Amino acid sequence: MKLEWSKEILGKDFKYPDSFLKVIELNLVDFDLWYIMDNEQVQTRMKGLKKRYPNRSLIPFARRDDNDDIACFEIDKGERVQIIHDFASKGYEQRKEFNDFWEWLQSAIKEMIEYNK
Repeated sequence: MKLEWSKEILGKDFKYPDSFLKVIELNLVDFDLWYIMDNEQVQTRMKGLKKRYPNRSLIPFARRDDNDDIACFEIDKGERVQIIHDFASKGYEQRKEFNDFWEWLQSAIKEMIEYNK
């Protein structure tokens, strides 16, 4: 999977964390409940997020299969990962926050294990 986004889409100051890029490089993109979205899915979600939550600068990267949760980076919040319940009313979209991508990945893998036990 390749990530090819222009600065107009991501913003001039955004850079994917190295941890995220490493997981993409290893092609670790599907964790049963969560999966890393491809470029087209990211672009579609990003447009919707900007429309639904105009006060936030969210960069989605993963989606959960069994509900409307998506995992995002947020411009000006460093490497933190935001879990957004997409389509929730403005102000009620925030589900959870992880300190970084690795913490989110651990949680996604734990959920996959529990789901498949």
